[in-house]
Amino acid sequence: MVLVYIEIHQGEIKKSGLEAICFAAQIAKLKSSPLTALVLSNSDSLAGLGNYGVQNVLVANQNIDGSDSQNLCSLISQVAEKNQANYIVLSNSSIGKSVAGRLAVRLNRPLVSGVNTILEEGGKLIFRKSVYSGKASAYYTSKNDKAIIALSPNSISPSKSGDSNATVSSVEIAVQPSKIKLLDRNLVKGKIPLAEADTVVSAGRGMKEPGNWGMIEELADLIGASTACSRPVADIGWRPHHEHVGQTGIAIKPNLYIAIGISGAIQHLAGVNSSRKIIVINKDPEAPFFKAADYGICGDLFEVVPKLNEAIRKFKSSNS
Repeated sequence: MVLVYIEIHQGEIKKSGLEAICFAAQIAKLKSSPLTALVLSNSDSLAGLGNYGVQNVLVANQNIDGSDSQNLCSLISQVAEKNQANYIVLSNSSIGKSVAGRLAVRLNRPLVSGVNTILEEGGKLIFRKSVYSGKASAYYTSKNDKAIIALSPNSISPSKSGDSNATVSSVEIAVQPSKIKLLDRNLVKGKIPLAEADTVVSAGRGMKEPGNWGMIEELADLIGASTACSRPVADIGWRPHHEHVGQTGIAIKPNLYIAIGISGAIQHLAGVNSSRKIIVINKDPEAPFFKAADYGICGDLFEVVPKLNEAIRKFKSSNS
């Protein structure tokens, strides 16, 4: 059996959760195994997961905080052992990263994190991931056909594979009371999380001052993108730290990444070079980012971005 853990945010299944389901469905199909999903809370949309290849959905009977990696690991491991799951799939999100390692130790299984592709050769499953900041790929397989798999967000596009309902039932698992006391929770509302965004507009110190960020936010609104920034910008307080992308920030893999006023240091590239398309706007023709870009505009961002915004507005109004 294949078990997939699904993250739910404010009552909705996260995009990364649907991606994990579709990836787990590929494993289940290759191994001719049933696919079971595990969630922490019930929802009217759970039965519809059958359209993505899920046969059974298990809803935890306890009120478990999904941010408590210890309790979450205990829950997932017990469900996996009870149902004899060979493969456990979850998203390589902040939660997934904190849980996957614990699961590997507790269940004594290999862990492959940051997986983006699955292959099959001679009956063996082979998992591919990017290494060396995206400059190479590594391939992993499990000798005993059991593993913990953490899927890199935006690696696959969620798509329905059938037209059936999954069976939804509760699962009774004893979990110790959490040792973590939640003092406060400050959620960022109204924006798609960077790790799940299809389009990202990012800017750096070339903006000169935080008051100039209006044109960046306008561009993001026009194309339905999330906003991001380089580390120096977050460090000096121009932008919040949850927008920092790069090796020491959030690693992202959007379909389109627009970098404005960012030189493209290797630490920044390490977190964004898995983007499918990269557009760079910079007035320095020697900026390293141009070497990694699919498209580049060498020009003053204070002239280019307003003109770009105006062109997009005209295009949208003429096609509305």
